[in-house]
Amino acid sequence: MTDNEAAAKVAIVTGGATGIGEAAVAGLAGAGWHVWALGRRRSALDALEASTSAKGLVCDVSVVSEVESAVAHILDIEGRLDGLVLNAGTMVEGTLGDTSVEQWDQAIGINLTGAYLVAHACLEALTESKGSVVSISSVAGLRAAGGLAAYSISKAGLLMLSHSIAVDYGPRGVRSNVVCPGWTRSEMADAEMAAFAEMAGGGVEDAYEEVTRLVPQRRPGTSAEVAQAIIWLLSEAASYVNGATLSVDGGLGILEVGTIGYDFTVAPRA
Repeated sequence: MTDNEAAAKVAIVTGGATGIGEAAVAGLAGAGWHVWALGRRRSALDALEASTSAKGLVCDVSVVSEVESAVAHILDIEGRLDGLVLNAGTMVEGTLGDTSVEQWDQAIGINLTGAYLVAHACLEALTESKGSVVSISSVAGLRAAGGLAAYSISKAGLLMLSHSIAVDYGPRGVRSNVVCPGWTRSEMADAEMAAFAEMAGGGVEDAYEEVTRLVPQRRPGTSAEVAQAIIWLLSEAASYVNGATLSVDGGLGILEVGTIGYDFTVAPRA
């Protein structure tokens, strides 16, 4: 092992094979980190390994045994852990009354319990290295989103999980922060836009234009833009940032919804 390799920081990124997670993995690997991506699809992880220096492990974050085995494997090889990105997530649509027990369990199991399981398995190593955690919530975790009850609730819970780590482990040198993306181009968002387009007409690009009509920047973000926020929060440049919630949403979260009716440039769908 070279001196540079010995000094390299180590990160785990859950949901690291696609979208925001993939962009974070690529950015961290490009910055010299040893990065391990956890994901459920071997094919996607293989593609990630082919395009970056990262390693991929198949792991369902909602399964305790798989999480414990994956983290133990990484620590056995690397001997340390400096950064953790809790990005694995799933979209579950529906009002609370429309949400089945199975859908509720899916949303909470992956978006919240999965984050707990991975963080729980990593905290000792992060304490030893005085490392950093970045949780990927959503603007839907900050404000109630219509028809997304289980998803919004799980993402709001992730905020408090991150804040609890910040308060309890800050005195031990661990920082914990949250990134809340708005509409961001990704595999998951593209699927949502395709479904929206099927319902409202037009194509995926039309759907993105429609859902970002009220975003001050009038466009969706990119996975790379969100990844830059993640990478900064993991870096020494953010060494006194702890317990923060950083929205990467083009300004969507600052809108005062009561005045939207005065914006006559916004036309309702036909």
